[in-house]
Amino acid sequence: MAPVVFLSGQLCSKLLWQHQHTDHVLELRNHDTMRELATEMLANAPERFALVAHGMAGFVAFEIMRLQPERVENLVLMSTLAQADTPKQTGRREGYLRLVEEGRFADIIEERIPLLIHPDRREDSVLTGTLRKMARDIGEQGFLNQQRAIMSRPDSRPGLGAIACPVLLVFGHADGITTIEHQNEMLSAIPDARLEIVEDSGHMIPLERPERTNAILRGFLGS
Repeated sequence: MAPVVFLSGQLCSKLLWQHQHTDHVLELRNHDTMRELATEMLANAPERFALVAHGMAGFVAFEIMRLQPERVENLVLMSTLAQADTPKQTGRREGYLRLVEEGRFADIIEERIPLLIHPDRREDSVLTGTLRKMARDIGEQGFLNQQRAIMSRPDSRPGLGAIACPVLLVFGHADGITTIEHQNEMLSAIPDARLEIVEDSGHMIPLERPERTNAILRGFLGS
């Protein structure tokens, strides 16, 4: 079986995958384009691998599938979507950039927490503490790079039909970032794809439902 590479998304460090017990976890913080992020990831990955990508990391995964698809044996797209930013989303991100410039980086994660986790977990101090720590780990410059990469990303929908490896889509029922419509759009366009819906979870499935995450990954990847 190929080694599994886990990619952490926006404002997420390696802590996102703390329950998955893997040696191959990569963070996305050093570049401000999807092409550069994908190139760095490929340079640090095994020759052949299964790829598990969360949130923003899904955008990098699509770039990898454009650059070197032959290296990816299986692909898990968790809490992500294929389309480019809408003008409204870009406006929101530009607002985040202004908050950083104003020295209010800490406010960003506080605004995002209600979108990221199931409503029943918003008072979970361990979970919210992990979200805050990951944001601090990524830092202001890492976050600025991420936002610029996200805003400039291409629409990946036209290339979905060319993805030849098996693909698993994983969606948290209470996700405040992506929607079931996003998942169904990818499901209908990718030739060999299936969808797992995780009840009682928001966007942060690996942290909210770690045992369910592991069961889903074992079922798809075989380990």
